[in-house]
Amino acid sequence: MAFQLPFKFSGLASDATVDGRSKPSKMMDYDQPLVWVTLLLMLLGMVMVYSASIALPDSPKFRYLEDRNEYFLYRQAMYIIVSMVAAAVVFRIPIAVWQKYAPMLFIGTLVLLVLVLIPGLGVSVNGARRWLSLKVMNLQPSEIMKIAVVLYAADFTVRKQEYMHKLTKGFLPMMVAIGLVGALLLLEPDLGAFGVIVCIAMGILFLGGINIVWFGGIGALLVVIFSAIIALSPFRRARMFAYLDPWEEGNALDKAYQLTHSLIAFGRGEFFGVGLGASVEKLHYLPEAHTDFIMAVIGEELGLVGVLVVVAMFYWLVKRAFDIGRQAIALDQTFAGLAAKGIGIWIGVQTFINMGVNLGLLPTKGLTLPLMSFGGSGVMFNCIGLAILLRIDYENRVRMRGGRT
Repeated sequence: MAFQLPFKFSGLASDATVDGRSKPSKMMDYDQPLVWVTLLLMLLGMVMVYSASIALPDSPKFRYLEDRNEYFLYRQAMYIIVSMVAAAVVFRIPIAVWQKYAPMLFIGTLVLLVLVLIPGLGVSVNGARRWLSLKVMNLQPSEIMKIAVVLYAADFTVRKQEYMHKLTKGFLPMMVAIGLVGALLLLEPDLGAFGVIVCIAMGILFLGGINIVWFGGIGALLVVIFSAIIALSPFRRARMFAYLDPWEEGNALDKAYQLTHSLIAFGRGEFFGVGLGASVEKLHYLPEAHTDFIMAVIGEELGLVGVLVVVAMFYWLVKRAFDIGRQAIALDQTFAGLAAKGIGIWIGVQTFINMGVNLGLLPTKGLTLPLMSFGGSGVMFNCIGLAILLRIDYENRVRMRGGRT
């Protein structure tokens, strides 16, 4: 009887025998750990949204909810279900199709950003006009633009590869496109989304081999532009000064109110938290506890341990995106590889900004935590982006088997 030695390596399992006969290698069709981490983040987010929003019906702003304490829980569950269905549909679309239609998707999303600014079409919330009403939910075009920029920048880099060391043909067209997006986003206003989109575009161009001198120069110029935007905007300037001294009495009761209460929440949580549902800051002290500051509620209720678990899952997610991108490039699929890394940059940068704001490392800025914060557009397009990432990984696996997509 032949002795069999089963072994596994990097998701690939093979059965070999000493008499030279072997069974075909086995490989999963998709990245199961990526799916599970995504589901765990969404489900944990749903639990924390419920915990953070349970007292909101008692506030004047949400008085219309009366005693419907589960309103945000049910809405978030619906958003997750719809997002998973959308992701399943997107997963079936070949990456070649995304590459072909990337410029059209970018232009179409620009049109949506214009529609948001038209009175009667755009929905205004807290002084910002960022949504289009679809009756059952509000659509936020800036979330679509994050995916559009990932795909457009990846396609642009592939098409212009021979000009990447030239300013006029290699960098200027992309700079003009991102500048147009920035102008529309600043009219909403949505400086946070603009910052994320700039990081995505710059990151993909850097990975695509752009001239390092031009990259450094444009990077410095962007710092000047963002500094000027803050300096010339009274409310942004006041928020920056409040961030520098949040505990000063005038700041703590005004522009730094969210930051100080977020820090108090983390302080109360200590190592193991006060317990799920036992947060005090969510009881009308910490504004936007179920959206922008959900990480503070996690810190208060689940403590440092809970925060580190969430950070570790996001770190793994971003690292996996870069691993998939590296593998695609090794298989000569440059567009797919850059798109995968772009999705990693998107999730990583937005997560860093949200967590940095919650922890007081960055000035206060309204930006949700991917997959976890309450909101339909955010969760849906995060899932769609990760579905594209899963599709890239799936096509990588098919090619490694010797198949064709």
